[in-house]
Formats: sequence, C-alpha cells, structure tokens
Amino acid sequence: MHLSVVSRILGVLLMLFSLLAYLPSMLVSVIYQDEELSSFVSSLMITFGIGLSLWILTWRSKEEMRTRDGFLVVTLFWTVLGTFGSLPFLFSADVGMSMTDAVFESFSGLTTTGATVLTGLDFMPQSILFYRQQLQWLGGMGIVALAVAVLPMLGIGGMQLYRAESPGPVKNDNLVPRLAETAKALWYIYMGLTVACALAYWSAGMSLFDAICHSFATVAIGGFSTHDASMAYFDSNTINMIAVFFMFLAGINFALHFTAWRHRSISQYLKDPETIFYTVILVSLALFTILVLYMTDTYGLQGAFVHGLFQSVSIATTTGFTTAEFSAWPYALPYLLIYASIVGACAGSTGGGMKVIRILLIFKQGLREIKRLIHPNAVITVKLGRKMVPDRVIEAVWGFFAVYVLVYLVLLIVLLAMGMDVVTAFSAVGACLNNLGPGLEAVAANYADISDPAKWVLCLAMLLGRLEIFTLLVLFMPMFWRR
Repeated sequence: MHLSVVSRILGVLLMLFSLLAYLPSMLVSVIYQDEELSSFVSSLMITFGIGLSLWILTWRSKEEMRTRDGFLVVTLFWTVLGTFGSLPFLFSADVGMSMTDAVFESFSGLTTTGATVLTGLDFMPQSILFYRQQLQWLGGMGIVALAVAVLPMLGIGGMQLYRAESPGPVKNDNLVPRLAETAKALWYIYMGLTVACALAYWSAGMSLFDAICHSFATVAIGGFSTHDASMAYFDSNTINMIAVFFMFLAGINFALHFTAWRHRSISQYLKDPETIFYTVILVSLALFTILVLYMTDTYGLQGAFVHGLFQSVSIATTTGFTTAEFSAWPYALPYLLIYASIVGACAGSTGGGMKVIRILLIFKQGLREIKRLIHPNAVITVKLGRKMVPDRVIEAVWGFFAVYVLVYLVLLIVLLAMGMDVVTAFSAVGACLNNLGPGLEAVAANYADISDPAKWVLCLAMLLGRLEIFTLLVLFMPMFWRR
C-alpha cells in the first residue's frame, strides 16, 4: 500500500472538486445576489487548501499506483468528498443545517441518491439549490472518471481508479485505446445529454435556472429538485414526458451510447441484450402500473398514463423524481416500484440498483439449472446475445447478489434496532442502498424526521450502493492490507 500515492491523488481530486463544485455556485450567488457567496468562498478555501497541502507533502513521491491503491483512493475520495461537500450547507445561515443533516444531504447528492432532509426548497437561496443539483451531476458519471482524463497529465496513472469506479460485472472494455480518451468520450456523451435535456426543459416552459438544475438531476439519475413538489410543481405533461425520455436514456450503458453515436446507428441498442431486457422491464412495469391506477379509479385514463409511466421510469431507473404521492397508491404498487429499483438501470449508466445485466444473468443461470435437472449430463452455457458468459462471471454475479442481500438485511436490522418501523426501515435501506431517494411511510416525502444515528447508517448505505458494495467491503479484508 503506497499511502503517499493515495494522499497525492486525494489532494488533486479535492482541489479539482473545489473548483468544479464551488466556482459555478459562487457565480450563481453573484447573479442572484442571495448573500451566500461567503459560504462558498469559505468552502473553496478550506477544501482547496487541504487538497493542496496533501499534494505538496507528497508530490515528490515517484511510486506507482496499484490496484489496491485505486480501491482505497476511490473509497476515501467519496467519503472525504461527501464530508467536504457538506461545508456550504453548514456555512449557510439561510439553510441552518446540523452536521449530520449537512453530511447526509451531501452524500445523497454526490451518490445521486436524492434522499433529502431539506424542506422549503421553493424559498431557499438559488446558489444552494444549484449546488445541490451540481453535486448530483458531478457524482452521476463519477468525478473519478473526469479525473482519469486529468491525472495522466500530472504523471499519475488512472487505470486503477477506472477499475474501482466503473459499475457492472464487466469493467475492462475501453471504448477507445487510451484510458484518458475513454473518460473524455464518456463525458462528451454525458455533457451532450445534459445540454439537450436542459434545452428541452426550457423549451417546454421551465425557467432557464430550473431547466439547467433539473437536467443535472435527470441525466445523473439523481432526483433532487429545486421545489418541494418535485416535478409536480410544473404541472406539465410535456415536461413529464421529456423527463421520462431522458431518464430512460440515462439508464442505458454510456459505452453503448458512444458506440451507437460512433456508428451513427440505433441498431447497436437493438443488438444489446441488457438494453432489450431493460426496456422490457420498464414497459411491463409501466403498463401494469397504468392498468392498476386506471382500474382502481385512482386517476382517469390520462392521469393514470402520465403518472404511471413517469413514476415507473423514475423509480425503476432509481432517479426518484415524483409527480404524485406514489407511496399512497393502492395494493402493492408502492412495494412493486421499490422492488423495481433494486433491479435498477444498466451497468455503465448513472443509475443505481443491482444493475439489469446482473439480474439478466441470474435469470439465465436459473434457467440453466432447471434445464440441468432435466438433462443432467448436458453441457449448457449461458449466453448474452451470441457471446458465451464465462462461469467465473456468473459466480461473481451470484457472489454480489449474496453480499447485497446480506448487507440489506444487516442494515435493515440495525434500523429496526433503532426503533424504526418495518416499512420505513425496509424502504429507507432500499432507497439508499439502490441510490433511489424516496421511500415509504416516514421517508416518503423526506428524511428530516428520522434520528441522527439512522441518517449515518443510511449514509453508509448510499456509499455502499454508489461503490457497488465490493469496492468498500474489500477494505475490511485483512488480506487487502498485507504486503
């Protein structure tokens, strides 16, 4: 373990974050004259100063970063960044948050969870609202991916960071030969979708400020809004359908977006098994939800279609925007939507959950075991499209599933031990571990009323979800620290 390398990279990333996150918010504060400039100036000086100190103390180190260093850097960075990201909330006189609430809000934004402890968003300073949205945008693709493009210029290799940060069971498929170029390609797609989404929202009637802020949260699959009522504030079916379209796109593997753009063909999507399965899940869930809402007279035909489609896509992709109080919907619909968030979006997307490709592989492996019962001596392989999936990948997927269930149960029991009711605890763990945001019962609207210890437990759940569990848990293995 090369701690000097870890400190040096952490310092660079902290300086990078301080400039990317605080400077735009400072500009918004100046434009709107909301008296929050000092909060961001203080946050920038502290974050940049500590980052610079870490870099100066270790910049002479010539050691190479290894895979183990990459795991530690990614975990420390998200943990430290979540802490430093809370500074503007703490320094803001208008917000007036406690340390626990500020860290919770920061972790929720950075991990694109969208769970909030804030109320009265409609009356908050614009710079604070913009900062919340920008936290999600930076966390969406992972600021580490951006750093991969910058670190090579500083003489710091980036492959180890990329391997630790990239989601999904397959982590070695570079889009272009050089890793830095891969990161740049991903960010071009990410920024392009963000700009297109903002322009679409603006043309549909949102103010420019709201359009930019909500495009950040939509493409990042975050779910933060500048209004307490979330998307229901705008009361526009056009805006809702725009959100559905971009949430759907953001839930697809960004590498696939790049491939489709490079070949100038949508056939790339039609050939991808994960994207097809992802689409089938969303369409089936939406149709069932619409049918139930209409048959139970919860809404008329138009209302059932709009709210059913919107909430199905929003929850299943782990975005967390709301147009209605879905937790009060009839029968088992709220639980069905929460279960859909466990599946989540595609690997390589900005969404959370277990990822569609893992669920697809588990399903195919289950079918294989049934076939083996009928034909015990047959050689049956698992395929994605025309490609055979190695048994090692299948084992890794099942291992992830087992650890995911175990972590879910442990966090659930901890919250229950703190006195939380079963439904609230179940949905809160699911919403945070899957980076969804809204839950049921006491956490349906926000997380302001739960206890401080419970908020810290849920911060851990957010971090586990963002790092896909193994990246964090590997640090607790004695083997990891042995030479």
